[in-house]
Amino acid sequence: MLAVHTILFPTDLSVHSAHVFPLACSLARDLGARVVALHVYPRPAFHGDIVARRQSDGFEKPLLDQLHQLHAPHENVHVEYRLEEGKEVDTILQVAKEIGAGLIVMGTHGRTGLGHLLMGSVAEHVVRRATCPVLTLRVPEP
Repeated sequence: MLAVHTILFPTDLSVHSAHVFPLACSLARDLGARVVALHVYPRPAFHGDIVARRQSDGFEKPLLDQLHQLHAPHENVHVEYRLEEGKEVDTILQVAKEIGAGLIVMGTHGRTGLGHLLMGSVAEHVVRRATCPVLTLRVPEP
């Protein structure tokens, strides 16, 4: 069995990714691990957006509030919450390294064809580049 002490759960804060969170928590309970729920938001593309974001004291608060709505379904699972700014894949991999993640658990939309070609897949890139095991679960479409 894997010796996993920390499970990283990257989320885009969508209802879809919230379906995967209970799995991450169940694995954490069974392995005696903690869960780190991570949301990565993009850097501003334009100078005006950078200035506006720096002047806004409460920019991250709504994101953090949404992240904190993820509650472990098991009382003995410790969940930590992190917000990071950056490119999704690079930031997920960097945080995984920083926290010593033994496992990354994340959802995937399962896009195929043109949608996959144009948008790519964060989960696919994480699977290819991660240094620890990655468990992906296809999330249901609305």
